[in-house]
Amino acid sequence: MSNFHERSNIADVIAQADAREVIRGIAPEVLDSSLADGSTSFPLARILGVILDDADPRIAQILAALGNIEDHTPRPVVGERITPQPDYEGDDVERGSAPVTVPAGVEVNRMAEIVISGPSHGNPFTDVDVTAVFTLGERELRVGGFYDGGDRYVIRFLPPVPGSWRFQTSSTARSLDAITGILDVSGGEERGAVHADGMHFAYADGTPFVPMGTTSYAWTHQEQERQEQTLAALSKTSFNKLRMGLFPKHFIYNENEPDDFVFPRAGEEFDTTRFDVEFFRRFERRLEQLDELGIQADLILFHPYDRWGFAHLGRAVDDRYVSYVVRRLAAFPNVWWSLANEYDLLLTKDVGDWDRIGALVRENDPFGHPLSIHNWVDIWDYSSPWATHASIQHGEMLGAKVREWRRTWNKPVVVDECGYEGDIDQGWGFLSAQDEMHRFWSVAMGGGYATHGETYWAEGDVIFWAKGGQLRGGSPDRIAFLQSVIAESPTGRLEPLPSDFDAVHAGVAGEYVLIYFGGGQPAFRSISIPSGVRAHVDVIDAWSMTIDRLPGLHEGDIRVDLPARPYTAIRITAASTATD
Repeated sequence: MSNFHERSNIADVIAQADAREVIRGIAPEVLDSSLADGSTSFPLARILGVILDDADPRIAQILAALGNIEDHTPRPVVGERITPQPDYEGDDVERGSAPVTVPAGVEVNRMAEIVISGPSHGNPFTDVDVTAVFTLGERELRVGGFYDGGDRYVIRFLPPVPGSWRFQTSSTARSLDAITGILDVSGGEERGAVHADGMHFAYADGTPFVPMGTTSYAWTHQEQERQEQTLAALSKTSFNKLRMGLFPKHFIYNENEPDDFVFPRAGEEFDTTRFDVEFFRRFERRLEQLDELGIQADLILFHPYDRWGFAHLGRAVDDRYVSYVVRRLAAFPNVWWSLANEYDLLLTKDVGDWDRIGALVRENDPFGHPLSIHNWVDIWDYSSPWATHASIQHGEMLGAKVREWRRTWNKPVVVDECGYEGDIDQGWGFLSAQDEMHRFWSVAMGGGYATHGETYWAEGDVIFWAKGGQLRGGSPDRIAFLQSVIAESPTGRLEPLPSDFDAVHAGVAGEYVLIYFGGGQPAFRSISIPSGVRAHVDVIDAWSMTIDRLPGLHEGDIRVDLPARPYTAIRITAASTATD
């Protein structure tokens, strides 16, 4: 046991009589707040700052007094680390004797699955480790395998280039050890996995990838009919990234019980030494369907909204879970990794835990998929060597903040939670479509990328942000329009440019410039075409999704008439890069 501290769960403090009386004696109004109703899971000091005020001296008094009180909250028993067994098979078993199936017709940037038929006694999930080293000339990739139930051991490879890749296995099971083979990989048309590319993203073949995603945290934990509705809804949009979790979610508007889980379940108990392979096979089919739609699956490994115990499994089980998931899914070309949604609400993990988990993902993902972590309040320091990009929750001064974050970390910035378009009774979930669209434009003009979410309520608490289903909002079409505007840039991307005090500029210097007025509504604007450039000039209405081109080519200083309404922009395109 330990004493209460600033990161203790306020629900645990309220539930313990002596600790609750400390708060009652110093700041009784805290107990009247909905944030302290005993069902929340928030860090004590942060919530006291919200309920009272960060500058209230009583916060320090409460923390000091609670620091002398032992926290008697019952803690779940966490699993122990289990080491693969080097004597899993006896010396009488011939090394490398297990039958192996090597696929034919493999193409570059498409997952190839090598299947080995092996032993299944004991618990192969923990007793057996199998890896393979793939070599092509001087190139070498070490790929972890996984147990897939029955007699199946699988090694999945995402070939980055064509050629005859030689492989050799290593395993604690003698029959799976020292198996050799050749995987012949031909050319193909797949673009491959997405990677961070400077301040932006690109597919393996170099094609720019501009993430314009949406959110449906628990859509794969719903009934099959709703999952199909979700895919159908996504197919009608231009969204190309989806934030989603492996664990189910327990939160407002999302309290149903899933049919299956990452771990097998008997009654109320989960066996965290094994994995439910049927769950993963169904989940993988959804990943394939997203890939067919051109959608990246941004997979959230941990989150705090939990009633099953997945948020506090302990280090050994966390590591076993992460290793299995990454080994199993890393060869899907459309996968991203998010260590956590709102990491700072996972109160049993500290910075060291997240650094360990981030390194573990990197170790088990030889294909280098994007990897980040997402905050509630405390933004992560993305200088962490395992982080490929920033994944941030923030809703104010977005353009300026994105520019600042880019300078700070020199990595791509994705505002994965900027607020949701909807009508629920929560401030984060009742933005107008105009506000959601404007936030996307603000982030894009800062050189970053935003992620959409929709929280319109429907009977049965069916909200897309939580459960998927149907999209009903007005912002997705406008986000698609913004995508098309960015795609017309010579580079297919936007860079922040020197701006005016009342309008932001972005584009490609000297070739393609957007001037965005946000909520302002000027009736005209005087602009300067760069010296020596003759350009097309367009007036863009982000809400109406119209582009009106001024007649002729323009140079020098000109006046541009505008519609005197919000969300308009001027686009300047050098004639040498325009389609006349």
